[in-house]
Amino acid sequence: MIEYRQGAPIAILGMSGVGKTRIASMLRDQANWFHYSVDYRIGTRYMGEAIVDNFKREASKVPLLRELLLSDSIYISPNITFDNLEPLSTYLGKPGDPAKGGIAFAEYLRRQRQHRDAEIRALGDTASFVEKARAIYGYEHFICDTGGSICEIVNPDDADDPVLKALSQTCLLVYLAGDDAHNEALKSRFDKTPKPMYYNEGFLKQVWADYLNKTGLPENKVDPDDFIRWGFAKLIKWRAPRYQTIAKNWGVTIPADKAELANTPDAFLAQVDEAVKAQG
Repeated sequence: MIEYRQGAPIAILGMSGVGKTRIASMLRDQANWFHYSVDYRIGTRYMGEAIVDNFKREASKVPLLRELLLSDSIYISPNITFDNLEPLSTYLGKPGDPAKGGIAFAEYLRRQRQHRDAEIRALGDTASFVEKARAIYGYEHFICDTGGSICEIVNPDDADDPVLKALSQTCLLVYLAGDDAHNEALKSRFDKTPKPMYYNEGFLKQVWADYLNKTGLPENKVDPDDFIRWGFAKLIKWRAPRYQTIAKNWGVTIPADKAELANTPDAFLAQVDEAVKAQG
């Protein structure tokens, strides 16, 4: 953990839906902090071309659109924002029955690996954006919204993990820790609107094998939404100890229900100061 001083760069961690983007947006809008979104960087800088190419493949299935694309009469561009990452998640897709919108598991793995490489690179850009925010745009304060899957691409127990080492040398890592009630709320929300996710490859392969064994279905008959709903519940349990270890070895923890009560930048930053003192 870096030697923290009030107002130093912060990297906020936690499950998707735990409140990371709310906190980052609040600091940006109310206190003039530079908001660096790792997911936005992934979708625009490192996976933007793959996303557009996939849209073009789908559009080309329609003869009129294919003709217009080939004649450069139209163009396709994803509208990715900090609050709308649907083009990225849609590209990741869901494995299973193509008649239900699924893709082959081998292709799913290929896209997952693309995301892993992109996430490592986007996290690695944090230090340069801290400097860029100050030197070019005049921001004195900086917050990195790491996205929900950072714990999938690092080894929290490795003191030389390159991603965590670089990030912690630049920012104070702050983990928003959800409790059981919060996790149940996440599951309920996900059940209503299951969305593509990034998974650690070893974990994903095991969950996929377990699901196929449980259902007895061939890969091309799996209901994509049913699989990711089933996998998400296991993902929460998988991620929790990994986040806890990151916070223990590399940063500090703030309970998510406590962070939800912070409705001003000063209130949240007071919680950060308190967490740093508690960590010693």
